[in-house]
Amino acid sequence: MNTNGRSKAPRGLVIAAFAAIYLIWGSTYLGIRFAVESLPPFLMGGARFLAAGLMLYAWLRATGAPAPSRVNWWHAALASALMLGVGNGGVNWAEQKVSSGLAALIIAGTPLWFALFDWLRPGGARPTLQTVLGIAVGFAGVLMLVGSRSVLRGGAGDFMGVVALVCASVAWAVGSLYTKYAPKPESPMMVAAQQMIAGGIILALGGLGMGETLDTTRVSTRSLAAFVYLTFIGSLVGFSTYAWLLKATTPARLSTYAYVNPVIAVFLGWALGGETLTGQMLAAAAVIVLGVVIITARRTPPAEPVGNRASVRTVSSATSPPR
Repeated sequence: MNTNGRSKAPRGLVIAAFAAIYLIWGSTYLGIRFAVESLPPFLMGGARFLAAGLMLYAWLRATGAPAPSRVNWWHAALASALMLGVGNGGVNWAEQKVSSGLAALIIAGTPLWFALFDWLRPGGARPTLQTVLGIAVGFAGVLMLVGSRSVLRGGAGDFMGVVALVCASVAWAVGSLYTKYAPKPESPMMVAAQQMIAGGIILALGGLGMGETLDTTRVSTRSLAAFVYLTFIGSLVGFSTYAWLLKATTPARLSTYAYVNPVIAVFLGWALGGETLTGQMLAAAAVIVLGVVIITARRTPPAEPVGNRASVRTVSSATSPPR
């Protein structure tokens, strides 16, 4: 009998799933940079998430998953406005001005914001000394990036792009915190489908409201290929694999993607995107990753009633934005 709320899964399959989310979500930053070279950032994000969300939702309903309630849709829309509308939309917009590696490193600080806001919210629990230390170390790394003139001079990005990424990271943390405590369907895949549908609509409306238009004659093959990759691999395969891992492994292990993804993103940006890396960026990356590791390092949790163990599926989703 499985008493820990997680299903037994073959070790090889679990390892393959981890490799998938490490590589897929680490590569989406470069994919976004290629996509927004000739596609409008908000319309691109809206089309990507709406298409992926509708396909995942249709599959779930066809396989017997119950339809979410109106309340579930309402909460999904509020969370998606923050996580995808501001969070992903901000990353898409910023990567017109900022290297994918720098974007990944700034977004890697999301778990720090989440831990801080979870502490400051009404009724929030006082963080442990380990969490406080992780927040302090991680924010030191973020400040090293944001305040580094060598990053801007090195062509990694401009000031407004960096500001947009910090705002995107904060928005994703707040939206994740809301998702953690709001009512939601039992299936994490249905939650992902709802949020992608709602977020896709919000992103598309935001793009139209800002006057974005699509000139199909100017869309490059690389941007189109990146869009297809982001939709089918980054969203559909990535979210589905993540949802499966929520049931197959522990939150502590799953949260490791939060500090593996930026390392992969930086490497791919340098190797495939021709992006410049500075010593300041590498040093800041090490500090940010150390802060996230400190926060997410496994601690012995207090005993909890069996009835509360279902909440384990929401813990990892709050650590860092999957792209």
